[in-house]
This record gives sequence, C-alpha cells and structure tokens, in this order.
Amino acid sequence: PDAHTSHPQSPSVLESQSSLDLLEIMGNFSYEDSDSNVTFLDYDAAPCHNHYCPLFQRVAPPFLAVTCAVAVLGTGALLAALAKRPQAWEWPQSRALVAQLALGTGLFAVLLPAVAAGIGQGWRLGTGLCRLTHLLWHWSLFAQALLVGSGSCSSAWGRWDPRSRRLAVALWAGALLMATPAALASGTVSDTGCVRRSVGILSPAYLLHLSACLGLLLLLPAGLLVATLAVPRLRESWRAGGGAGWLFFALWAPYGVGLAVEFLLHTRLLEPTCGTFERFDHALGLSEGLGVLHCGLGPPVLLLARLC
Repeated sequence: PDAHTSHPQSPSVLESQSSLDLLEIMGNFSYEDSDSNVTFLDYDAAPCHNHYCPLFQRVAPPFLAVTCAVAVLGTGALLAALAKRPQAWEWPQSRALVAQLALGTGLFAVLLPAVAAGIGQGWRLGTGLCRLTHLLWHWSLFAQALLVGSGSCSSAWGRWDPRSRRLAVALWAGALLMATPAALASGTVSDTGCVRRSVGILSPAYLLHLSACLGLLLLLPAGLLVATLAVPRLRESWRAGGGAGWLFFALWAPYGVGLAVEFLLHTRLLEPTCGTFERFDHALGLSEGLGVLHCGLGPPVLLLARLC
C-alpha cells in the first residue's frame, strides 16, 4: 500500500510516485490539479485527472487497521489449534507447514500498523526503517509463496525431521535473499512518504525485485497448476484440503499482473493514454489491497479446511 504514499503537507503535490512517473511518460497529455485549480495544458489535449492519492490516504489506514486486527485473531486461533491438537494436522496440511505459514502471516500483520500510520500521518521514521519495513514485508510474502509452493508438490513437510528443517532454513533464507532488492529499491520522499520504488524503473535493484515478484506471484503458481493437473498425486492433495493454501496465490496474482503492466507502461512497451493515467493507480492499489487480505483470510481458511 505504501507504494502510493504521497506528501501529506502539500495538497498541490498529492500525487503518487507511479502517477508522477507516468505523467512524465505521457508527454502528449495534460494534467489538472483539482486542489490548486491549476491546469497544465499541452496543445489541444483534454485534461487528465487522477484523484487516487486523496482517496488512498482516507481509505488505506482504516483498511490496514481492520485487516491487522482480523489477522491477529485468525493467526492466534490457528496457532491455538496447532498446539491443542497437533495430531490432527497431517499431510498435506502438516503441522510444520501450517505453523510456518502462520509465522509468515503474523510477521506480515505486525507491519501493518506502522504502514497505516505512515500513510495517514506521513512517514517520520526515516529511510532506514522504511527499507527495513519493505524488507520484512516482502520476506514474509516470499516465504509464504515458497511454503505454499513446496507444500503443494512435496511431502517433505509431513514430518518435522532433519530433512524438513533443512528445507525450512533454505526457504526462509532464500526468501530473505529475494526480498533484499525490495529494500534497496524502496525509500522515502521528502522524508514524509515511504514508497515502494524510489529508484528508476530500469535500476538493477528494482529489476531484481520485479523479477522476484513476477516469479513467485505469477510463474510459480502457473507452473504448480500445470503440475497439479498432470500428476495424480498432486490432485489427491487438493481433495485432501491442500488447495486451501492456494488462496495466497489467488489473492496476490492480480498484484503481480499490475506490476507487470506498470513496468510495460513506464518503459513505453505499452502506450499510455489519459484513461490509463486516471485509472491505473486505482487498479494497482486495489490489487495490492486484495493481496494484503491474505493475512486476514489465510489463517481461518486453513483452519476451516482442516476442521471440515
């Protein structure tokens, strides 16, 4: 969500980082700032309006606060169920796998209050903590993607033994390594906004981050879906409740598509239009908000899948 954080003290510059960059690309269109009543005209083009940032600053903080509360309750209930009836959690929803998914959603949810406060009141924690927040945010996100993927195609999580412990260390270390470019690409805007991308769209750090997002949020579930349809044993895991973890991919896949479209627009591989400028931030923000819901919906879905 903080990819769209804007300057909280200057209404005339309430514009997201992506909108500003997109505006620079759209040289043949004009932009009208409704707050300052200033219109920048370019030949005979009609004004382009983008009112995303004021809406985002009103809606995002309460949305994140409610999601955090629901996530804490759901994760707590899931952990209680794991502790009370450990023998009930077997493959494909083994105790070792579900406990790590709960850890991932808990880490993700813990960051939401800081993000909500930064959006509503301006980020005042500095660039270092901004990058740390993005590092932990994407670490939990990527770790969950790898856990769901490994649980869908392997029975290694059936027992908590040396093999599964080595796999856990490798997955969490790999997720941390893949999340590092997200920290390097993020930053602050005038020390008041913590943004997802403070570097150029073609910078090595952002390209690595984009590759990790597209690989884990789009390519990984696509490959797993093909494998599940082709391998009878994997289809059996779906019937046994293993498909519950795929809610994660279902919620985050639209955001992966949004990041891909954003890259195509900024590199002019897709020609931007006035309608694109006016609507794309809303679409990208909604897709990210949909993904954030995974930390609130994931734990109760896993719990219900086991109970049913």
